[in-house]
Amino acid sequence: MLDEYFKGKAESRKLFDTLGSVIETLNRVEIRVMKSQVAFYRREAFAWAWIPGKYLRAKVAPLVLTLSLPFKDPSSRWKEIVEPRPGQFTHHLELHSISDIDDEVRKWVKVAWTEAA
Repeated sequence: MLDEYFKGKAESRKLFDTLGSVIETLNRVEIRVMKSQVAFYRREAFAWAWIPGKYLRAKVAPLVLTLSLPFKDPSSRWKEIVEPRPGQFTHHLELHSISDIDDEVRKWVKVAWTEAA
């Protein structure tokens, strides 16, 4: 299913594989490949990876990481933050290169994973 989702998107797949390696270091993570995204679950979904170029014609990042956090993180790295329900913030981070998946991203992923327990 992953191969089908990333077909023709080698740069996006490379970023996803690096991101996936980070997430796989956490215990009890399930990956679900959907038509529009790849979701990571613990008890509930905590992270999503998706390819904006599948939906937008403009020049966009090869991959976006979306995290669900219980707070609005102040980092300027976020492309967008929305509050779909009180106290739950959805953060969108554009990933352009492997170096974007750094210690700060690892920290955010771990917080999101912890909250999904």
